[in-house]
Amino acid sequence: MYDISQLKKKLLPELQEISENLNISNFKKLKKTDLIYEILDKQSIDKKNDSKENKNDSKVKKNDSIELNNKREKFQRKTYKNTNKTSDDNKIQNINHQNFRRKEYDLDGNVFGEGVLEVMPDGYGFIRSSDYNYLNSPDDIYVSQSQIKLFGLKTGDTVCGQLRPPKEGEKYFPLVKVEKINNLDPRDIRDRVSFKHKTPLFPEEKFQLAKESNTISTRLIDLFAPIGKGQRGLIVAQPKTGKTILLKELANAITASHPEVYQIVLLIDERPEEVTDMARSVKGEVIASTFDEPAERHVKVANIVLAKAKRLVECGHDVVILLDSITRLARAYNTVAPATGKVLSGGIDANALHKPKRFFGSARNIENGGSLTIIATALVETGSKMDDVIFEEFKGTGNMELQLDRNIANRRIYPAIDLVNSGTRREDLLISKESLQRIWILRKYLNDMKPLEAMEFIKDRISKTQNNDEFLISMNG
Repeated sequence: MYDISQLKKKLLPELQEISENLNISNFKKLKKTDLIYEILDKQSIDKKNDSKENKNDSKVKKNDSIELNNKREKFQRKTYKNTNKTSDDNKIQNINHQNFRRKEYDLDGNVFGEGVLEVMPDGYGFIRSSDYNYLNSPDDIYVSQSQIKLFGLKTGDTVCGQLRPPKEGEKYFPLVKVEKINNLDPRDIRDRVSFKHKTPLFPEEKFQLAKESNTISTRLIDLFAPIGKGQRGLIVAQPKTGKTILLKELANAITASHPEVYQIVLLIDERPEEVTDMARSVKGEVIASTFDEPAERHVKVANIVLAKAKRLVECGHDVVILLDSITRLARAYNTVAPATGKVLSGGIDANALHKPKRFFGSARNIENGGSLTIIATALVETGSKMDDVIFEEFKGTGNMELQLDRNIANRRIYPAIDLVNSGTRREDLLISKESLQRIWILRKYLNDMKPLEAMEFIKDRISKTQNNDEFLISMNG
């Protein structure tokens, strides 16, 4: 038994040892004063229980002596048959009772969380979950201002770390220890060069789209509009030309051939059922903001996805963003942007297209490692003057263009690619000289045909060969 004066003289580890012997739960989380009062309460409860047990024992002993005499008389009258069986059964029962114990669960284990950091204007931040498309949610993790300064964290960093449960008055789980930043050790991140200070280059390493997935659409893209790491590509499409299916096949081809690439499919202003279909059929990360959400949400989702991609590229990773569509993203920016009074044709504010251009212009191949590839769809001939103006603004910004034709799609010929008008700038950096010469000869031959005839001719020939190399070798000359 300890007095309050004795307990106050002891150190916290000694008090924890005493509380462990007294079977006090969660003693590690309690402060010294709380722990002292817990020990005193436990001692008083144990003392009362002992006094009650002593009184009960005296009464029980008298009753037990009478009962034992009665039981002996009954046992003597019984015949002792099957003694071996009963003795064995009793042994088994005793063993089972001895072995049975309640499992002790350790509720003080470590909890880990991962997500994308968003830094607030006041200096602190929150780690957002991909389950909620990186927006505000109950699963957010609080990151203190000191941790952000210590590790040099920015908005978009993928942070993995150890958490602790929130105390009274706290709303979120706080981050206690940082384990990894962008899948790298935190010590390697501090000296990284900012994305805007890195040197952009032309794409030099080609995505082998037709290597693993042998679909006709990916083989045609590989031939006529090759995609390299760091490409800034536009898929120009009229409504109902199969652009979403083409994006899906493109995503699966990149995942199959290049598992080292981090892929994000960003769907802006899309139908909810298409979001579900894309999430189930593509192995990469799918982030979406459906058409029933406000424009502010579209913009916020796009900004945090771009920030995440930039942070990964700063650490030397190769990232691919498949955006559907840049036209609707530009519409959302136009809605959110403050009015300047200068309005272009189609109802677009003069400064509204700056941010979507900055998004699309972020795609680049980085010198000394890392690349950001953005393949975006642009809508044309939708009946809206605004969509045509947006396309004209983005027309010359990309270094790869894939045009889809409505006339080919109306004949139910897929992929509905206009082969002659599709192409990539500086494709000589991606394709070997021999293959490039054969592709140029093929382009000259197809230039005399209509887009529908050219597509039918190529689709018939390419389906008879196993791969693109075999197809090019089969050409005469």
